[in-house]
Amino acid sequence: MASKSIAVIGAGVTGVTTAYELATRGYAVTVYDRNRYPAMETSFANGGQLSASNAEVWNHLSTIRKGLGWMLRKDAPLSLNLTPSWHKYSWLAEFVGQIPNYRKHTTETARLAVAARARMRQIGEREGIAFDREDRGILHFYTTKAQLDHARRVSDLLAQGGVERQELDADGIRRVEPALTGDFAGGFITPGDSSGDIHLFTTGLAAACARLGVRFVMQARVTGNTTHGKGVTVCYDTAPEPGRRASHKAEHAAVVVCAGVRSRALARGFGDRLNVYPVKGYSITVNLPDEVSRRGAPQVSLLDDEAKIVTSRLGPDRFRVAGTAEFAGENRDIRDVRIAPLVAWVNRYFPEVCTRQSTPWAGLRPMMPSMMPRVGPGRRAGVFYNTGHGHLGWTLACATSEAVASAVAARI
Repeated sequence: MASKSIAVIGAGVTGVTTAYELATRGYAVTVYDRNRYPAMETSFANGGQLSASNAEVWNHLSTIRKGLGWMLRKDAPLSLNLTPSWHKYSWLAEFVGQIPNYRKHTTETARLAVAARARMRQIGEREGIAFDREDRGILHFYTTKAQLDHARRVSDLLAQGGVERQELDADGIRRVEPALTGDFAGGFITPGDSSGDIHLFTTGLAAACARLGVRFVMQARVTGNTTHGKGVTVCYDTAPEPGRRASHKAEHAAVVVCAGVRSRALARGFGDRLNVYPVKGYSITVNLPDEVSRRGAPQVSLLDDEAKIVTSRLGPDRFRVAGTAEFAGENRDIRDVRIAPLVAWVNRYFPEVCTRQSTPWAGLRPMMPSMMPRVGPGRRAGVFYNTGHGHLGWTLACATSEAVASAVAARI
């Protein structure tokens, strides 16, 4: 088996965790990515949560109602660009069609997330990866009784997937996170959840992969793939000099597509339909330059369900705040109208934090209409997928990577 070569397309968190699982099973792994370094797109500056407690899928009538109410607000948690697009509107139609699977998919996602966080801890400790990990749990808070009542119903579904949560009253919220200001109806703490810096984790794991013999071919644009009796041919371009590209081909026994929002086009080339849509999310990384800001920022990772905003403390001097979902195609522009609500949210709940030094970022979440990732073999021999994780890429990656590596081992 050691001589069998596997290609992994994509060096984000799902691609790197997949490469790691394959390498530890004895495969010769080559990772292809168009960027100069691993983890430079969706795995660069997300909310930082490893959150089984956020496993509720979005396919719910309440999401539709809220989305319709938010359509005329530029700063709403969900933004839908109305420019006609068959991909977008067909995706939304499939999303609505998945509403009957809301309960099942929420429980399945929770079960995956619980397995993934255990595997992530094993890998992090085995490889000695430092990524500002915090094991203080994740605190969800609610400002109205209606929100809290819905959260109780969600907690019942999460519990079926193995997620343990504790309900808190307003005083309990303040005890868990004294820096959080405001009036709350209640909340939940999930002690088993954690947070950290996804970019540090992924780049640290990429270094561990390299030690295991994984080859990284960076600044490589995959242009096409062909399958044949002996495996898969990966065709890619590189740019050895500015303005000049060179074409290459490489033979592998199999390929695993972990290419984020580009997975849809690659799957089409393999004869598979993979309806991934790029749902843009935003974040700010707030530098904490003084002692007042460091004391005033939360230590516990938070989730404001109503605003759809998550936070993570990244070491003593950084505070990550992320949220929103924008349906605008493959567009990575950072819009001030989407960043301003994140800054305003910090000012509201953490008034002592200085937001003068805030770095904005936007990334495209590869999201399936069912909110469930595509993991496993494709139609053609030698083709596998580990993609479409949406907003839970880091939360699920270590479980889905084990699953796809096992699928490869069963066939290759």
